[in-house]
Amino acid sequence: MSHAVERIVVFFETLTPHSVARFAEFYTEDAYFKDPFNEVRGVPQIQQIFLHMYEQLHEPRFIVTARVAQDEQVFLSWDFRFRFRRYRPGTEQLIRGGSHLLLAPDGRIRSHRDYWDAAEELYEKLPVVGGLMRWLRRRASS
Repeated sequence: MSHAVERIVVFFETLTPHSVARFAEFYTEDAYFKDPFNEVRGVPQIQQIFLHMYEQLHEPRFIVTARVAQDEQVFLSWDFRFRFRRYRPGTEQLIRGGSHLLLAPDGRIRSHRDYWDAAEELYEKLPVVGGLMRWLRRRASS
């Protein structure tokens, strides 16, 4: 499985809008995907999520910072760097998160669950909403 994990890491770190067409090489046909905004099954639906990412963001890219693999389970820690197309277009943004992957016997992903804090990592960076989210966080911690 170590070869499969390395292949997956390289794929995500070099992902482009054109390589989204190759998802069937890395995901099983009925693969499950969940993140803070989406929950889908099947390669076409997973591809749509990543294509939407490229439509909404400028220069999105993943940098895998750590990996743990045991049998068919893999956990990847990553940094996701991007620029908003609409808000603060020149400022690079960073989301830190992780992905829990379950691999099929052939090394493709059968389940992909992303974990990251949408409030801290995304909403607080948006105009108007960001101010409200920061205020709520301060109020909750006092």
